[in-house]
Amino acid sequence: MNIPQGPEAKKAPGGQTASGTPPGGAHLPESPAIIIDSVPRSFRSLNEIWKNRELLAFFIWKDLKVRFKQTLIGGLWIIIQPLATMLVFSLFFGRLARMPSGGIPYPLFYFSALLPWFYFANAVAQATHTMVENQRVITKVYFPRLLLPIAAVLSGLVDLAIALVPLLAMAVFYGIAPSPRLLLIPVFALMALLAALGIGLWLSALNALYRDVRYALPFLIQLWMFASPVVYPVSIIPAPWRWLYNLNPLAGIIEGFRWAVVGQGTPPDLNLLVSLAVIAILLLSGLRFFLRIEGTIIDMV
Repeated sequence: MNIPQGPEAKKAPGGQTASGTPPGGAHLPESPAIIIDSVPRSFRSLNEIWKNRELLAFFIWKDLKVRFKQTLIGGLWIIIQPLATMLVFSLFFGRLARMPSGGIPYPLFYFSALLPWFYFANAVAQATHTMVENQRVITKVYFPRLLLPIAAVLSGLVDLAIALVPLLAMAVFYGIAPSPRLLLIPVFALMALLAALGIGLWLSALNALYRDVRYALPFLIQLWMFASPVVYPVSIIPAPWRWLYNLNPLAGIIEGFRWAVVGQGTPPDLNLLVSLAVIAILLLSGLRFFLRIEGTIIDMV
């Protein structure tokens, strides 16, 4: 059977010949391959964060650089804020109200609790506003949005490390010698970081959807401080209810931080496991919620 060649060749729909080759012998471009895997999105996001670790370091440096830009005393605010608050608490809650401190001098009692609290409160506040403050960036350039709240909580560790210097000097002044307990300070700092990140992921996503969060946050932080053992010790909480009190993750963090520095107060016990469980729930649920609405945040901000 003779097969027509050239212009007599029978053409298929779309201008292709019966053999499927377009006129002139050109080949159609291949469709891009689509790979479907079963890796959870959270693991892929963590892998993206690792690949963009240099960008994460840049965001941390930017936060540190911008925080005290055009200030007269610069980084001294890191120490002045907790010191000034310590003096006020020592006067009103200590000397006047006679709040129990477990035998710890009032300045040391309050200062050792204010450092982890200030870190947590500032980290949550910074993480909450990251998506709105960086709306011009996230709407024009793609990068893992998780980098923004993570950078906010990591940059605060520098403030915490600097403020530890006067705290340790104060402990020596009151006759408390350094001990191996100080090695647990990074553990409680890590717990505070994870708690701040879990809550920050929730609030940063919610703040992009509802601007009410920015107005409610200062009130929430203020209430949270009085629900934490900053101005009073955990020992005043009745023992049967202490596990319920430790549902507040800051309870175990602050009391453990104070014990690691001073050596008095409530040492880490089984109640700390309650705080650890709550921190894990906050972190995993916050990560899942943030990733779920990450794609819609661009349209909302």
